[in-house]
Amino acid sequence: MYVRDDEGLRSLVGMMRGADVLAVDTEFMRERTYFARLCLIQVATDDVAAIVDPFVVKDLEPLFELFRDPGITKVFHAGSQDLEILVRMMGEAPAPIFDTQVAATLAGLPSQVGYQALIKSLVGVELGKAHTFTDWARRPLSEDQIRYALDDVVYMPKAYRVLHEQLSAAGRLAWLAEDFERMADPATYEVRPEEQYRRVKRASSLDRRSLAVLREAAAWREREAQQRDVPKRWLVSDESLVELARRAPLTPEALAGVRGLNEQVARRSGEDIIEGVRRGKSVPDDELPRFEKRRRLEGELDELADAMSAIVRVRAKQHGVAPTLFATRDDLERFAGGEREVSPLSSGWRHALVGADLEALLDGRIGLSVRDGRVVLGEPGKPLEAEDH
Repeated sequence: MYVRDDEGLRSLVGMMRGADVLAVDTEFMRERTYFARLCLIQVATDDVAAIVDPFVVKDLEPLFELFRDPGITKVFHAGSQDLEILVRMMGEAPAPIFDTQVAATLAGLPSQVGYQALIKSLVGVELGKAHTFTDWARRPLSEDQIRYALDDVVYMPKAYRVLHEQLSAAGRLAWLAEDFERMADPATYEVRPEEQYRRVKRASSLDRRSLAVLREAAAWREREAQQRDVPKRWLVSDESLVELARRAPLTPEALAGVRGLNEQVARRSGEDIIEGVRRGKSVPDDELPRFEKRRRLEGELDELADAMSAIVRVRAKQHGVAPTLFATRDDLERFAGGEREVSPLSSGWRHALVGADLEALLDGRIGLSVRDGRVVLGEPGKPLEAEDH
């Protein structure tokens, strides 16, 4: 079904109301904009599948009411970007949600498994990839494009039910609650302009005073890009922002000397940029921003992370999941460096299954050994076969 008017959408919602599962996907473009431009919304229940064209359907509120229905589980695959778009349009996230990519890892499928691989594994259907990089903003859509778009949701309810049954039988559904609550929290998708300097390439090469200037410049760029709805790089590149922070120009002439700064941007926003530089230069010394250095424990951090990785692999093998579901290398390095309170390894099911072991290792309460060619855990000097938690 291809929905192209408000009446058609109301009819579709009427057919879908009362379902317990609703698959959701979107197609969007953002190459020339700051905010993603929504091009299609695909939805499917066990019985009905449709694409909704937001270019011609003027009132999407009936569909959003369906997304808000607490009695319907909204199923996404790698849905963070879809949810970001919907949060901006709805003012809140669809809820409750279930992400098949996240869930699949707990069912023993590879980390970050793609949608085609997921459907082939769980449903036994081979999907095409012909329109992976299509321009979804162009109209009219071809029959092949419509079929491809529908394929992104038509098999998802069945895949969800297979995953739900597997994870329920294994007692793992509760493991996902925290991840899905975070995905459904609008705060997850908030952009704080004052924190964007941390994402600028080579920002860590600056001294703290220059970093204060960069913080102001990056915040200006973020707000300006949002207001004009253009990619940030179209205004000022990361390289030019870092150069601007180093030079800290206080006059239009000095600003014009910053390498790579677009003349049109300098003319339009020069006063705002220079005012931001002044604010950065006037920050008191004791309030200057910094990139926190991780507290190193005795020994090399890399070696600690290697030992922790061994424990993660042991536990992941025990539970039949990908090690990266428990923790990434960066997670382990931060945990070893003392950042325990904010670590996902310190709470919930991750702490129960592996985080507690990692704490015991770092505190010297357990050690690693090899028995019959296998890594085992136990008290230092008394290796014991690792037991299931």
